Amino acid sequence: MEASQIEISETIPASRKLQRDDAAALLAKAKTMVVSKGKKVTEFSGGKKASEEALDAMLGSTGNLRAPIAVIGNRIIVGFNEETYTDAFN
Repeated sequence: MEASQIEISETIPASRKLQRDDAAALLAKAKTMVVSKGKKVTEFSGGKKASEEALDAMLGSTGNLRAPIAVIGNRIIVGFNEETYTDAFN
């Protein structure tokens, strides 16, 4: 992030477990969400009528929000994929 001169406005420690309700609140405010799991990248619609599949994609096997998560304007990026981050910040 520093190399791209991106300012992080909020950091949440891993000890604070964010769960399904937190994920739903984030997704309700977003227009779109991109989820990266390994090399697989999937895009979902956000908003108050977001799908259960989108919500499930935000959560790990423990039921907690997956990391990292970046909120960029009205878009959420879940997981890490270098190309997705490069596209989002350029």
